[in-house]
Amino acid sequence: MIDFTYSSYTAFYLYLVMLLVQWAVATFSKAKQPNAIPGKIDENLSHDSFVFRAHRTFQNTLENSALFVGTVLLAFLLNVQSPVFAICVWVYLAARVVHMVLYYVISTEKNPSPRTYFFLIGLLANVVMLVMLGLRLI
Repeated sequence: MIDFTYSSYTAFYLYLVMLLVQWAVATFSKAKQPNAIPGKIDENLSHDSFVFRAHRTFQNTLENSALFVGTVLLAFLLNVQSPVFAICVWVYLAARVVHMVLYYVISTEKNPSPRTYFFLIGLLANVVMLVMLGLRLI
């Protein structure tokens, strides 16, 4: 039988690794630019610049991390051992990885962009996890 708690831990660990990778890509792609200033991105950059997309990918993940990290840590504290919860954690991770890859390779100002659908998949997975936790607390 699959250990669903361990599976969730593994997906959460991989999420943190993904976050580290995004930080490194954003930091080093910007640092290689001529006249790069630490901590500051050129405000004239847009989606046609990989530096901009790498920076926005990392920032977008940071913006969405609080809800995901909080949800998963609360589940760990409550000792949630649900296959549905574990699947949701993996779905969230997969959606964020695809979102990241699409942000890196697609230069578009179009809204919604293809990455939007993967953002929504991740959001839905997070909402399902939150509902599961809410039901458990009732």
